[in-house]
Amino acid sequence: MRWVKATGFYLCVAVIVTASLFPVYFTLITSFATDQGQFELHFWPQVTHLDNYGSVLRQPIFLTSLVNSVLVAAVVVAASLLVAVLAAYALGRVRFRGRGMLLVSILSVSMFPQVAVLAGMFELVRFLGLYNTVWSMVVAQTVFTLPFSVWLLTVFMRGLPVEIEEAAILDGASPWVVVTRIFLPLLMPALVTTGLLAFIGSWNEFLFALTLTISADVRTVPVAMTMINPMAWQEMAAASVIVTAPIVGLVLVFQRRIVSGLTAGSLVG
Repeated sequence: MRWVKATGFYLCVAVIVTASLFPVYFTLITSFATDQGQFELHFWPQVTHLDNYGSVLRQPIFLTSLVNSVLVAAVVVAASLLVAVLAAYALGRVRFRGRGMLLVSILSVSMFPQVAVLAGMFELVRFLGLYNTVWSMVVAQTVFTLPFSVWLLTVFMRGLPVEIEEAAILDGASPWVVVTRIFLPLLMPALVTTGLLAFIGSWNEFLFALTLTISADVRTVPVAMTMINPMAWQEMAAASVIVTAPIVGLVLVFQRRIVSGLTAGSLVG
């Protein structure tokens, strides 16, 4: 009877993994297809040339959009982590009236869909004079990234031993020294996890990037991909692989810290 349960379990896992990875695999093999073979159904690459990748990378607008995406994502991650660490210290270590309500209010902001605040965000960006610039996307994406980052880092901050902070204060350390010299090294797994989630969210963001920009030279990659010839499926697939590769690379590089950060977060009470 045990082998029946084991067989059923692994069969379910195989079905879930196949359903999850098959679209990625099919996109990968489509990126190698020729103009004639893009409409043919194959489950194994028929050719392995890189002409589609070269065609995509030779488009100046795509390369400019790639640079814009890197810039926007990097600034969003840096700004989110800086503000989130300071806010997490205040919410997780400093006792004041209304702290719990403030944390719930911050988290509730992330529950609103983007389209619900799109009009207000557009007016804010236009009032700041940032419309049709990469900084408009930085502002919008940072606003949406911060609530979850603050909440996640606050949970980690509360789990750090109080004795470490008390010993540092007795030695004359200021709150800034406690945060930067003591807590930051201990929060490194959490920072990596939070930063990667913020990077992925910023890298894949589409609605704000489409609404807050109009010129091709300030758009990000998700919007630039919609400008590719819709009939050239193989080029679209190649662009998708190029855009996905940085995320996969970051996950592979920081996988140990990500796992340790998620595991530590699950043990925090």
